[in-house]
Amino acid sequence: MIPLNTSTWQEEIATAVTDPAELLNLLNLPISLLPAARKAAQRFGLKVPRNVIKLMQPSNINDPLLQQILPIDKELLDTPGFDDDPVGDQIAVTIPGVLNKYPKRTLLIVTSACAIHCRYCMRKEFPYTKHHITTHSWQAIVTYIQQNTNINEIILSGGDPLTLSDRRLHELITALAKISHLQRLRIHTRLPILIPQRITHQLLQILQQTRLTTSIVVHVNHPNELALNTVTAMQRLRDVVTILNQSVLLQGINDNVDTLVTLSERLFDAGVLPYYIHLLDRVRGTAHFEVTLPVAKVLIESMRQQLPGYLVPRLVREEPGTMAKSVIV
Repeated sequence: MIPLNTSTWQEEIATAVTDPAELLNLLNLPISLLPAARKAAQRFGLKVPRNVIKLMQPSNINDPLLQQILPIDKELLDTPGFDDDPVGDQIAVTIPGVLNKYPKRTLLIVTSACAIHCRYCMRKEFPYTKHHITTHSWQAIVTYIQQNTNINEIILSGGDPLTLSDRRLHELITALAKISHLQRLRIHTRLPILIPQRITHQLLQILQQTRLTTSIVVHVNHPNELALNTVTAMQRLRDVVTILNQSVLLQGINDNVDTLVTLSERLFDAGVLPYYIHLLDRVRGTAHFEVTLPVAKVLIESMRQQLPGYLVPRLVREEPGTMAKSVIV
């Protein structure tokens, strides 16, 4: 049994497990997995908070949370059609830190830091050293947004924006709120799910006090991610902002209707509306996660037979150069 702790959110990030040997030891997994895990982690490092490890079943190599973060040898295979920029992020960069893909909304890469390294991450090979916001580049970003008056929504992304301190987030949001043509703010994050301690009183105040209509888009793939303290954090957050969820359809993890139905129901009970379920972004080394389109369509149709419409997420695919995500069903 992995002991409980009462660490702060900063401590949880700082003490995340990054050594495959420690992960295998904590979960009583075969040491034979270590050579492949270390080799894959050289390309894209292991990182997982201890909060998340506590939710995994020891000795179970097929645990759905473990499979999302354990480096394996399949990641080293090169598969045709899988590359380092599957959704066209790099070609959408207008100035460092700013991605413009869709009309009227602009995405800001406010940090390269994450609390967890998902093995299927679409930005696992993104060149953050060239394309994320620094304190030196921030004024240029503000000027850019001020000059482009067609922009009415800003999306904070990364990395994970909530790895920033409350003070830094307050600075960013305050500066954005001063731009008169901005109406909405969206924050894409996994922190409230992985490390519910991140929902601090100060953060709630920051989100509540801005004039911008704010939404939080979390990322949950499996109902096992929704621990009791996570649900409590979501319920605090929903009193301040709209919370949406986007998932990725992942082979062997959530590619069955019972899992997806349970996920939607538990999300809604926590105050989170199921929003999108993405077909896999085909980044290099992730082919083993891919669920085919015909299977995905059957899963969504099966969900419709068991759930009210508002609990069925839209099945989408993101494609480079398009004006919006492609809604499949």
